Amino acid sequence: MSFYHPGSSELQERFDGTRLAKRIEDKRVHHEFWPEEIKQIKRAHFFFLATAYGDNVDCSYKGGEPGFVQVTGPRTLEWPDYDGNSMYRSLGNIKMNPNVGLLFVPFDSVSTRLRINGTASLVFDRDLVAACPGAKLIVRVECSFVYKNCNRYIPRMELLESSVFSPKGDYCPPEPEWKSRDYAHDVLPSAERFKA
Repeated sequence: MSFYHPGSSELQERFDGTRLAKRIEDKRVHHEFWPEEIKQIKRAHFFFLATAYGDNVDCSYKGGEPGFVQVTGPRTLEWPDYDGNSMYRSLGNIKMNPNVGLLFVPFDSVSTRLRINGTASLVFDRDLVAACPGAKLIVRVECSFVYKNCNRYIPRMELLESSVFSPKGDYCPPEPEWKSRDYAHDVLPSAERFKA
């Protein structure tokens, strides 16, 4: 699989970026995680997930306590999918088209962005799911490309506290307010269906 496609190459040529793009591909793009990238992933409170199927394009925020994303192999990572709004836009896209993009952004204006492209699968294994408090299933990504971007346009922001809704250990997160609203309260999924 090529890192660039014809659309990228056409614009690289138009703006005299072909040589730089090729150098970045040769020197910075890789297929297995570097040690500092594993540390960055383990420290992450969140990342952004891009998925697509036909005209259905989605970018979603995935968050949890640091360590909720686990690097499970030289080019594999996993994270639990938690209780949500039952739309399954990202996971539905993955079911139909496994190609995904992940973006880890530490908003400290110093660290680099970590970008990952790969193929995702949905894992319903009972033991794996049971090992992750609050998980309905596990999302596994086999990485095709891993690369870093500079921090030039990233603002410096401060993390004040973790979300009270992030599952962890024996902690039972509170129910979100929206679940009691008139459009949702009588059609919420059964908790029993969360079991893999």
